[in-house]
Amino acid sequence: MTSDSLSVAQARRIALAAQGFRDRRHDRPTMRTLMRAVDRTGLLQIDSVNVLQRAHFMPLLSRMGPYDVALLERAAQRRPRRLVEYWAHCAAYMPVELWPVMYHRMADYAARGHAWVGLPDQPGLPEALLATITEDGPATARDLDDGLPRTRNNWGWNWSATKGALEYLFFAGRLSVARRNTAFERVYDLPERVIPPDVLAMPVPSVADATTELIRRAARSYGVATEFDLRDYFRLQTSKVHQPHLKPAIQSLVDSGELTPVSVEGWRHQAYLHRDAALPRRIEAQALLSPFDPVVWERRRTESLFDFQYRIEIYVPEAKRVHGYYVLPFLLGDRIVARVDLKADRHAGVLRVQGTYAEPHAPGHTATALAQSLGELAQWLDLDAIEVNPRGDLAPALTRAVIPIAG
Repeated sequence: MTSDSLSVAQARRIALAAQGFRDRRHDRPTMRTLMRAVDRTGLLQIDSVNVLQRAHFMPLLSRMGPYDVALLERAAQRRPRRLVEYWAHCAAYMPVELWPVMYHRMADYAARGHAWVGLPDQPGLPEALLATITEDGPATARDLDDGLPRTRNNWGWNWSATKGALEYLFFAGRLSVARRNTAFERVYDLPERVIPPDVLAMPVPSVADATTELIRRAARSYGVATEFDLRDYFRLQTSKVHQPHLKPAIQSLVDSGELTPVSVEGWRHQAYLHRDAALPRRIEAQALLSPFDPVVWERRRTESLFDFQYRIEIYVPEAKRVHGYYVLPFLLGDRIVARVDLKADRHAGVLRVQGTYAEPHAPGHTATALAQSLGELAQWLDLDAIEVNPRGDLAPALTRAVIPIAG
């Protein structure tokens, strides 16, 4: 691909292909299928909201179709460990080979101490907790907490000093996450008991090389992206360690031919096209996108690619919400054509569609396609029925299109 100018439709197809929406679904997804999807997304963002399904499971469903979630748990929690949790975008599962690439970020957090979590540093506490885990094995904050005072200063999280110290050790790379327990709590352990030995033995890249590697992976996952997009994918712009190396990293990838500067119709800023990016003539996607999916997690990019204004309204007071609490965009072809507010009512066995809204360009078969995807989602979540609330302009057509789930 040599053109230095792209239409927004071309950029959209490039981006979706890079994210894995051109890959053929496998009848029975395997670990190989899962790692192919992760190779496209680069990472899987983790979020604690469970009104529908945990955020890290959803991008895989969007790309692979229904799969056994035990595949992801195995990849992230068992040997040979393929994924590991770290602060890569936000909290995320990332390929385990990125652990040494994050060493400079870890060193920066180590130097900052744990005041950033809003808790006073308690001398000796991190080392005492580290010694306990070293001797007694993996543990959660709850396992180790001895009733020290808690605070609600951290985005509503009820953290104790123990939790704050453990998070500091995690960010600093002195502890890793062995797994999440059934309460979705981090189970901390020593990196040498979590990270494969061959990864721990890898040489530590320079800050410049680490920055370049993360920009390279962001460019590959996005296909075409602005400088801001590339910096944001692994949250490099917030790191004082990486900031001085960002522009040189992009320039080095341009000089090597891995990135090509291009203009994109309607984009105000310079874009960069990855060397391996494909430009398919069509994208035949049909998928519900998690609010934390890389396709939509950067709102300005989402609007510039899809002409779709999107806001997560979880943190908006209920009376001020426009579309609902947990709203998923619906991707059909290469356009986002609708949005749907969903809740998994596990006690009743029902997927509740609490609001459904069509975009102005939505094609006539949107409700039928959405009903198919909702049926697939409900079965994957082991729910027995779909109930559509009349809220939203697409709700009447969706109500007619929903097919009862086969027993």
